[in-house]
Amino acid sequence: MTGDEESIALVLNRLRRAQGQLAGVISMIESGRDCKDVVTQLAAVSRALDRAGFKIVATGLRDCLSGTNRDNQEPMTEAELEKLFLALA
Repeated sequence: MTGDEESIALVLNRLRRAQGQLAGVISMIESGRDCKDVVTQLAAVSRALDRAGFKIVATGLRDCLSGTNRDNQEPMTEAELEKLFLALA
């Protein structure tokens, strides 16, 4: 992932939070916790992953619109950005 350091830090923080939440879900299942509690925690994991993905796409959009990229690669096309966005929907 390319982007400014702040965006990368935000994404990594969200992913680490999701990782911890997922470990909690696994532990809840292993200990036989109530289905309602497990599903509630799993929904929180899903939201954290979605937010990380949307931040990545938003960073890509910003970079594409500004014409900046780190590796002198061609910017993503509108179709490529749309495909990334829809992958999260």
